[in-house]
Amino acid sequence: MDFQSTLFAEQATGGVALASSLADLERHPLAHGAWVDVRRSWLPDADEVMAALVAQVPWRAEKRQMYDRLVDVPRLVHTYMIGEELPHPALTEAREALSAHYAEELGEPFRTAGCCYYRDGRDSVAWHGDTIGRGSTTDTMVAIVSVGDPRRLLLRPRGGGESLAFEMGHGDLLVMGGSCQRTWEHAVPKVAHAGPRLSVQFRPFNVF
Repeated sequence: MDFQSTLFAEQATGGVALASSLADLERHPLAHGAWVDVRRSWLPDADEVMAALVAQVPWRAEKRQMYDRLVDVPRLVHTYMIGEELPHPALTEAREALSAHYAEELGEPFRTAGCCYYRDGRDSVAWHGDTIGRGSTTDTMVAIVSVGDPRRLLLRPRGGGESLAFEMGHGDLLVMGGSCQRTWEHAVPKVAHAGPRLSVQFRPFNVF
């Protein structure tokens, strides 16, 4: 990895601090009942978490059908299902803190953790919403923790419209909520130069 962390990144310590620091979330209301919450430098031990994700996650490369041929998906992926141990205790603490903070709005805990490994600027994810499962018909949440080189997460109204950009840096948290998955789309575009970046997406049961 050629990513070099900042020596001055804010570090939280312990589950209590994680939960209390969610009071500093900045909410961005969107159209159609969607919203995005952002908390910068939220994840504790971000350097350790990144190293653990790279080394311990059983990353796999996927392919997808594009017209008449199979092409490589431009990132590595893995999903930790309900009951599976996450690769670093800070991620378990993060999931529990998020479940507690959003309990009233969401009405259920975050259960799964999808992981994506963007190895360099050529890796990306195209416009989409998490609409497999309940996200296609019901308000829900997807909480994303990012470590590594900053990358932009773009959002735009489904069907087209002006896009918004949120840069996700080392240890940052972004939560998409309300109708966001079915009324908006999001993407991580390719860039000319970037070091490795990993994201962990916490989701409730039956949201993909």
